[in-house]
Amino acid sequence: MSNLFIDEAGPQPPKVLTAPLEIYANLKPLFDNHVPVIIRFSERNQRYQSFLIEINREKGWLALDELIPNDGERLMLQGEAFLAEAFYEGVKIAWHSSTPAHPSEMDGARCYWIPIPSELTYHQRRNAYRAQLQGSPSIAILSGTALRGCLEGKLLDLSATGCKLSFKGDQQSRLQPGQVYDQLSLRLPIGTVQTAVELRHVVYDEKLDLSYCGMSFYRISGLSQRQIERFVYQLQREARRGQTEGPFS
Repeated sequence: MSNLFIDEAGPQPPKVLTAPLEIYANLKPLFDNHVPVIIRFSERNQRYQSFLIEINREKGWLALDELIPNDGERLMLQGEAFLAEAFYEGVKIAWHSSTPAHPSEMDGARCYWIPIPSELTYHQRRNAYRAQLQGSPSIAILSGTALRGCLEGKLLDLSATGCKLSFKGDQQSRLQPGQVYDQLSLRLPIGTVQTAVELRHVVYDEKLDLSYCGMSFYRISGLSQRQIERFVYQLQREARRGQTEGPFS
């Protein structure tokens, strides 16, 4: 049943986008969906988090929210080059900036204006249909020898190859990208599914006090794989039905 979820094109190598319309079209979902943006300054190990809070196409500028931790703001104002990365629906969006930021305020909070990048790296890193879960969120419990105790969170979306979870609090120091965790227990409407998972990335939203984790199923059993595939296919059909049966159809 796996081929029901595979995009015919499959995962693609990174693409460099240079057309202004393409760049804007890929930045806008980060703004619309309040997607965390990770900032890494050149030759520095510290990672900083921000959000894209405005895009001005006419003037060619975008605004980033204040950086967390806030010592990164000094580096930005000094004009240190940085790499910005964000993940949205299985796609990695990244760009470089070497222009000093212009500090300003928006809704009473500090922000930083920088030029809209002239190049954007677009990397589709998975090829499986990812279903958004509606209604009451499913419970997800992560445990294993690589994790002291266990973490209970919520399942946000699901595909045949992985899922997105949220946990309360800042879990960036506790969870390590690339680490395999022995057991993830997902309480789905079809029953509880258990499998090992590999953590792909984790980002922390300080305003919501939530950590968002991208997980890839690791050596999942055939039974669990079939359970998940059937459930995702059911959600995919319901989503398509909702798109074709509009309120006036």
